[in-house]
Amino acid sequence: MTPITTPDRRSFIGATASAFAALAASGCMMRDGESLAAPAPGAGGGFAGYGALKSDPAGLLDLPQGFSYRVISRLGDMMDDGGTVPDNADGMGCFDLGNGEIALVRNHELQPRHKAGGAIAKGFGKKDGVFVPGGTTNLVLDARTLEVKRQFRSLGGTIRNCSGGITPWGTWLTCEETTLRPGIAGGDGLDQAHGWVFEVPASARGLVDAVPLKALGRFNHEAACVDPATGIVYETEDRDDSVLYRFVPKVPGQLAMGGRLQAMVIEGLADTRNRNGAVMPVGKPFRVTWVDLDDVEAPADDLRQRAAAKGAALVARGEGIHMGAGRGASEVFVCSTSGGAKTLGQIFRLAIGNAGKPDTIELFFESESTDQFNYGDNITVGPNGHLIVCEDQYTAVQENHIRGITPDGRAYTIALLRAQTELAGACFSPDGKVLFVNAYGPTATLAITGPWAA
Repeated sequence: MTPITTPDRRSFIGATASAFAALAASGCMMRDGESLAAPAPGAGGGFAGYGALKSDPAGLLDLPQGFSYRVISRLGDMMDDGGTVPDNADGMGCFDLGNGEIALVRNHELQPRHKAGGAIAKGFGKKDGVFVPGGTTNLVLDARTLEVKRQFRSLGGTIRNCSGGITPWGTWLTCEETTLRPGIAGGDGLDQAHGWVFEVPASARGLVDAVPLKALGRFNHEAACVDPATGIVYETEDRDDSVLYRFVPKVPGQLAMGGRLQAMVIEGLADTRNRNGAVMPVGKPFRVTWVDLDDVEAPADDLRQRAAAKGAALVARGEGIHMGAGRGASEVFVCSTSGGAKTLGQIFRLAIGNAGKPDTIELFFESESTDQFNYGDNITVGPNGHLIVCEDQYTAVQENHIRGITPDGRAYTIALLRAQTELAGACFSPDGKVLFVNAYGPTATLAITGPWAA
């Protein structure tokens, strides 16, 4: 991997305040330290959304009055390394590089059969002697004008890079949503087992060394998020019988040095999915403990099943995740894409205990109608403290929206994607004025401006 400076524990903990600021800018935590457990000042019970959507003459994205977008990068655009922008843009993080520049690190959820956008010079795994096409691209933007100053591939040789999460030390954790390996169906020609997390510096200038962080587990990864106070990494898994994981590093900020992988156990509750009656009502906190897992490289792809056998609670398709700074505690918000009695999606709030208090989890929101949200996936937070949810539903006629959810748990519509694909990778610019988001395929990265703080 391209060399980066990683902090020792003292500097890591001492940098918590600046880390929270960086996370807020990138969409992996609450802005201004506000909790979604209660209304933020000025964002209380009267908010009903930004108004009716206006039809986009270009037929791409409908937005409310006062909002607009521009496409800053598209499939096939020429990049500075001689390649072209690949397809299937998914999870994404935003970073302040300083000197008037910001960076987007963008996943590409590509499988071995897909095109890479040009030859990949180095990477992790190959199929039939050629690096597989998944990975990331970095876009460096002028922070004021949003002009693309340079874009290039930053990771190659991976498969189905779905989502991920930013770190307080300036890197993007990109997650493989696959467990393909040699010797199983679909793995013909592969030279490596896949299903890992990789780390990409926001400051990269080109392809980095693709080093799998194997201690974080091998499973059908979706997203990750880091607690700046402890360096603990929380991970989701896109399976209907998934569990919620956390990785406790030996050295905060240095994930490659190893640590313990654990799964969430909810006292008195083995299943959060609410499929057979509401056993997890909205707003009721449950005590959480964590169970250690072994054989985390899981060649049989059975990590979630072994976790459940140890008491870990089941989650329906854990996908989007972000970190928040709550009142007196950190919070992790987790999106379950198909959970709930109506199987339309849930959002959980994990409150991280401190001063000897236990962790607790509650069901923050459960969609009861497609008008609230339908298959919520990537999540971030707006400058006003509202959750922002990207939909990822696939029906005969796709109508994927960006939805907002107020601190008191009411959903409203922010945008409608007219293209027949999903929205993904939502993250805010450091000043909170621009929401970046991807149209998955054909790749289009959009910058949306408007009265976000209203």
